Amino acid sequence: MLVGLIDIFLRGLGVGLASSVTVGPVAVLCIQRTLSKNRRSGLASGLGVACADMLMAIVAFSFYAMLQAQIEEYSLILQVIGGIFVVGVGVYIYFQNPVRQIRKNRAGKQDLWQDFSSMFAFTLANFVVVIPYLLAFFAMFNVGMHSHDVASLMMSVITILGFFAGAMGWWTFLTLTIDLFRRRFRPRHMLTINHIAGVIISVLGAVTIISTFYNILPQ
Repeated sequence: MLVGLIDIFLRGLGVGLASSVTVGPVAVLCIQRTLSKNRRSGLASGLGVACADMLMAIVAFSFYAMLQAQIEEYSLILQVIGGIFVVGVGVYIYFQNPVRQIRKNRAGKQDLWQDFSSMFAFTLANFVVVIPYLLAFFAMFNVGMHSHDVASLMMSVITILGFFAGAMGWWTFLTLTIDLFRRRFRPRHMLTINHIAGVIISVLGAVTIISTFYNILPQ
């Protein structure tokens, strides 16, 4: 029994880890915040992403049939809206003043709750892309969700806990690794980082919008 539960936990952990190791807008934002603020900001941001992913994993596996029908029906509109949102975030990051943020941090004015909640909302806003992505990894690791009895519910809970541990493990590793190089950066470097992060995020959003319209064109 214990071996079976450990196996379920490890499978969930593998899904959480594999689905988090991506270089997308979320990862870029976590890196940018760690560099321009500090590791606590990066960890709070990563926690927001992990919680949002965990929530979507629960919802996706519990209501997949209904979600699949709704996502397929409105997928084009949702993808365009998500792309526009990502572009908007990229533009906002591009024009941020890192010097002001650094002074704010030195004065002790930090809002970790804002870091958490903004990344939580940002991740949820891209659910049309994230949910199928999570389901693909659950299938790859042969993970199933059950809800018919107490034992199955416990297995599902352990799977989700493993998923969260894997996701949070990755964001912790990424944040601490990036934080090792943070002290080498000066305000002018932070401005460059903001510009690069803003451009990358905006391009990723634009690619989403362009690919959506490209897919609906007659081949």
